[in-house]
Amino acid sequence: MPVLRQVADGVLVHESAFVQSNAVVVQGRAGVLLIDPGVTGSEIDCLADDLRELGQPVVAGFSTHPDWDHLLWHARLGVAPRYGTARCAAAIGEELSDPGAKARIAEHLLETEVAGQVPLDLLGLITGLPAETRQIPWDGPPVRIIEHKAHAPGHAALLIEDHGVLVAGDMLSDVLVPMLDLAAAEPIEDYLAALRLLEGVLDDVEVVVPGHGSVGRADQVSARIELDRAYVLALRDGQGAGDPRIGSSARPGWEWVSDVHFGQAQHLGL
Repeated sequence: MPVLRQVADGVLVHESAFVQSNAVVVQGRAGVLLIDPGVTGSEIDCLADDLRELGQPVVAGFSTHPDWDHLLWHARLGVAPRYGTARCAAAIGEELSDPGAKARIAEHLLETEVAGQVPLDLLGLITGLPAETRQIPWDGPPVRIIEHKAHAPGHAALLIEDHGVLVAGDMLSDVLVPMLDLAAAEPIEDYLAALRLLEGVLDDVEVVVPGHGSVGRADQVSARIELDRAYVLALRDGQGAGDPRIGSSARPGWEWVSDVHFGQAQHLGL
C-alpha cells in the first residue's frame, strides 16, 4: 500500500506511526528532494518503493534540525547529497564525534515502540550549507531556507515557494507544544523570534507540514503560530498550563506532552 499522499502539487508526505513524524517529498525535474525521512526501516522501505513506482530517485536530502529522528537515512534511498544548515551539521557532527553516540540513541529507543527498528548506520551524514545559503541547491522548485534558533541549533523551516508549502520542522504542530532549546542562552526569545520569521511568510503559505502532527491548510497556519506564541508567552510569564495540547484536553495517546511542558517550566524555574 502506498505511504505517500499528496498535500500540494508536486509535494507529498509520508506520516510515520511514530509520533506522527512527517517525511516530505518534493518532486523536481530529475528526481525528488527528501526532507526528514524516517522513522523505521520498514517505513523507509515503503517510501523507497513508492518513489520507485513514481520513477523518481532521490536527488537531494535535507534535515531540518539535529534531532535523531530528522537525521535518518537508508541505503535504499541512494547516495544523494544530504544537506542541513551549517549549525545543524556542526551540532550533529560534534555529537557523532563521540563513538558512543549512536549506542546511546539506540538505548534511548529501547523505551519506545520502535526499539530495534530504526536504521542508525547512516544517521547524521549531512553537509552543512554555507551560512549565506538561502535556497537548497537542487534541480527542482525553489525551496527557501528559513533558519532560526528555536528548538535546536541550526533549525530551519523550508518554504517550497512555487507550491505554497511550509515545512516547519519541529514547530507549528497540532499535537506538540513548542519545545524550546533549553541549552540556549535565550530560549524564550529565540522561539518568539522564529515565530515572527514564519509569520513573515504567511502570505505565501497554503499548506503547513509540521515535523510531527497533522498537515494544516491555509486557514490553520496563522492559528498555529498564534497558539505556539501564546504557549511560549504563558511559559515565560509562569502562567498555568491552558494549552489544548496538554492536560485533560490532550489528544489520546499524547498525554506525555504534559510532561514535556512541566519539564520545561521546571527547567526555566517557573
